[in-house]
Amino acid sequence: MHEYSVVQALLNQCEEVAKQNDASKVIKIIVKIGVMAGIEIHLLKVAFDTFKEGTICEDSELIINPQKLKLECKECGNIFEVEEVRYFCIKCESLRVKILDGEDMHLMSLEMK
Repeated sequence: MHEYSVVQALLNQCEEVAKQNDASKVIKIIVKIGVMAGIEIHLLKVAFDTFKEGTICEDSELIINPQKLKLECKECGNIFEVEEVRYFCIKCESLRVKILDGEDMHLMSLEMK
């Protein structure tokens, strides 16, 4: 389950940002997770609740914003978003699409004090 290593990297990043801003505590963490990031959101929450103990994020709330898959059709130029993995244009049904967003996990913001 790679969610544990993802959470560890997230906690490390939060601690680093908090130190850079002279914060003693992280209250809220907002992340964006793409449909194709390969992360199980439920497992990520469980891992976060387990590993945040004893860290600067111990009392923090994790907010996860799912990111739809954003695609661009190379045939008709249509840019669209879908909630499931699909590799064809919803307008012209071409298979020539380019992924623009929805493959990654990003730390969007931290609330600290």
